[in-house]
Amino acid sequence: MSSNDIFQVVVGVDGSAQSLTALEWAVTEARLRRGQVRVVTGWQYPTAATGMDGLIWELESFERVAHQTQSEALKGVPTDDVHISGEVLQGPPASVLLEAAQDADLLVVGSRGRGGFTGLLLGSVSTQIVHHATCPVLIVRPGRETPAAK
Repeated sequence: MSSNDIFQVVVGVDGSAQSLTALEWAVTEARLRRGQVRVVTGWQYPTAATGMDGLIWELESFERVAHQTQSEALKGVPTDDVHISGEVLQGPPASVLLEAAQDADLLVVGSRGRGGFTGLLLGSVSTQIVHHATCPVLIVRPGRETPAAK
């Protein structure tokens, strides 16, 4: 366990259905272990920030969308008995999650998020995390019930 003896769960949330399922798993794990959850949403400036109409998006809007995504995700999870903190960090999602999980006891992510190539079993973020995390990693695949639901 982490140095403060409270089980620390970090979960990546990007608004995808699988990240929302990962959030449910993270909260359930924290509840079962009397721990706490740190919800992390990473965002970065795209290489080309143009919309359908060709206008360049306001760069601050990317951070605002990340905050809204995280806020919406947290609304759908019962958190009465689990301490949850949220953080929106600028940078590639895998990098910010790995950094956030340095002192964590568990890192939870969905197997696929909003990015990546279709057809892969694991998304690029989950693949990077599995190979570089300093703590145990839980990859949540679609259609899996949380431990409490079993």
